[in-house]
Amino acid sequence: MKKILIVILTSISVTVGFSQIDSKNDSPEWHLYIDSSIVTAQRIMKNTGVQQTKLDTVALRENISVSMADVLTQNTVIFIKSYGRATLSTASFRGTAPSHTQVTWNGMKLNSPMLGMVDFSLIPSYFIDDASLYHGASSVSITGGGLGGAIAMNTKPGIDEGLAVQYVQGAGSFDTYDSFLRFNYKNKNFQSSTRIVYTDSDNDFKYVNYDKKEYTKDENDNITGFKYPIERNKNGDFKDFHALQEFYFSANSNSHFELSTWYVKSKRGVPMLNLDYRSQSSSRSQQDEQTLRTVLSWNKSFTNIKLITKAGYTYTDLLYSYSGDDGTGTMVEMTHSQSYVNTVFAKFDMEYYLGKKWMFSANVAAHQNSVNSKDDAIININNESVIKGYIKSRFELSSFVAAKYRPVERLGFAVNFREEFYADKHTPIIPAAFVNYDISPDGNMKLKASIAKNYRYPTLNDLYFMPGGNDSLNSETGYTYDGGIEFMLPGKKINLKGEITAFNSNIKNWIVWLPDFKGFWTPSNVKKVNCYGIEIKLKNNIDFGKEWKISSDGNFAWTRSINQDDPVNWADQSTGKQLVYIPEFSAAVTAKLSWKTWMFTYKWIYYSERFTASNNEKNTKTGRLGAYFMNDVSLEKNIRFSWAAISLKLLVNNIFDEEYQSVLSRPMAGRNFGFFIEIKPRFKK
Repeated sequence: MKKILIVILTSISVTVGFSQIDSKNDSPEWHLYIDSSIVTAQRIMKNTGVQQTKLDTVALRENISVSMADVLTQNTVIFIKSYGRATLSTASFRGTAPSHTQVTWNGMKLNSPMLGMVDFSLIPSYFIDDASLYHGASSVSITGGGLGGAIAMNTKPGIDEGLAVQYVQGAGSFDTYDSFLRFNYKNKNFQSSTRIVYTDSDNDFKYVNYDKKEYTKDENDNITGFKYPIERNKNGDFKDFHALQEFYFSANSNSHFELSTWYVKSKRGVPMLNLDYRSQSSSRSQQDEQTLRTVLSWNKSFTNIKLITKAGYTYTDLLYSYSGDDGTGTMVEMTHSQSYVNTVFAKFDMEYYLGKKWMFSANVAAHQNSVNSKDDAIININNESVIKGYIKSRFELSSFVAAKYRPVERLGFAVNFREEFYADKHTPIIPAAFVNYDISPDGNMKLKASIAKNYRYPTLNDLYFMPGGNDSLNSETGYTYDGGIEFMLPGKKINLKGEITAFNSNIKNWIVWLPDFKGFWTPSNVKKVNCYGIEIKLKNNIDFGKEWKISSDGNFAWTRSINQDDPVNWADQSTGKQLVYIPEFSAAVTAKLSWKTWMFTYKWIYYSERFTASNNEKNTKTGRLGAYFMNDVSLEKNIRFSWAAISLKLLVNNIFDEEYQSVLSRPMAGRNFGFFIEIKPRFKK
């Protein structure tokens, strides 16, 4: 079979290390210089026509204070709607709703069976070793329901044998402290990895409150002027603890077992609104969560067949409570809303290669969800007292088959079919088709296109929440098309890689919660939405010589998400308007300048205005959020000793002290600082 030229290097430096550490000279002992070398590899048929963004390790390991919400904001075209650090952060993929982005961890779905979405602020980036975005139709290969796309996250075993320890300590503004500790041990057939993250913060930053006014008066009590008060973020403190334990065992070179267990304990205050005049001592909203996830995997490889079996379990205890002053100065709990979620998971996956031109794959995944959601608040329905919440179970099954065909080296086709069952219902078959063609013989420029019809069935809250659930909801239906060009310009000193994609999605039966005539909020299939736009990704690396290097990574998205449904009533002015909280333009750039053991990083993020009202009213103070730019910088120094490698990092977020809001009436931090020290002891082998 013809090979594809991946890299041509006129000189390759190969570093070889001995088992003993030289305490006098910590540099590699010797280099081997080869005059010329060609590295080749076969094309990966599994990704035929797939629109995929793969996050590199550098982005995932930026610093321990970063969650996956920050990583996605800074490195992808996804818009993250965030209420601030350690608060709800949800994803809008290609202008869709948070529930339209499907998320998996080691093959198991993370989307809440109650709400259908994922809070990315609760996922430490240091717990993820591999993350990939599947845009639009490409999400069908991961799971169903990804009307916008899917995000697949995984953990991986280490590559170095022996004992390894890593400790990172961070301290920052607003009494924020971040700690990370990892122990890793590996021998020929066994590996154990333990990771722990703990974060504690008062999160009481100062901000100018433009939603309030303090008036000045003269001696006659006449108002002579006003000013906007400077206040502190109230009730925003948080404590997050994460522990991840992994075991890897290789029975032989073709058979492997993996066990991953992830425990989360989070205690977070819900910050008060800008418009809240209550004191922090008289009002307290809090969200407590405990979650346990575990996945056991076994994979076996043969000559042309690969088999993967997974089983897992998730338990979540989620509590929202509100306490307030009862009028006598005593704090009394007024809201106690608690939900228990249990999910049992199983999956079987198979890949089969028939010769060099065909690949077939199939999988089946099952989730058994049980939810017990109860709010102590009592409401009156039809003259009967009813406790809010519900107790329900639902079995979900997803089956998938795919065929990929490469008739010639530069042309590939793929078709996928998925069908999903939930309770006693099922979605129609979900089809997807892909094609890619290499314009240039060396594979440095290629065209990609895909088309799919997708479905997302209602969540348990949509169907059964009391009061307001609607058990007659239909599944949301989406048609997605996209196409684009991918290119790479390799060179000795400069490397450029980019991708431009245009997409279009039409989604019917969009589920929206609206107030009914009884005063309760209830979901309905009321919207028909057209999402379309352009995504641009660029990466560049320049080697100036003398150990000077610069790299940059940029993303740009133009996203229109238009409501095309008929007005719900005479007052509905949302038809033909952009959906709320979806920016039309967004961009992010990360640039790194390195010299020897120093690295300077600059991050720039831009969001255009976002509307908070469905009629896109611009002339009201609360109808829109203004555009804003965010600028972050960091300086890092790496120091190597015979006994350890140490890294020192100074971080400045929002360096220009931008005043902005991501969500209406939610304060956001101005300029703030962080300092991190990382220690990796070195052990003799």
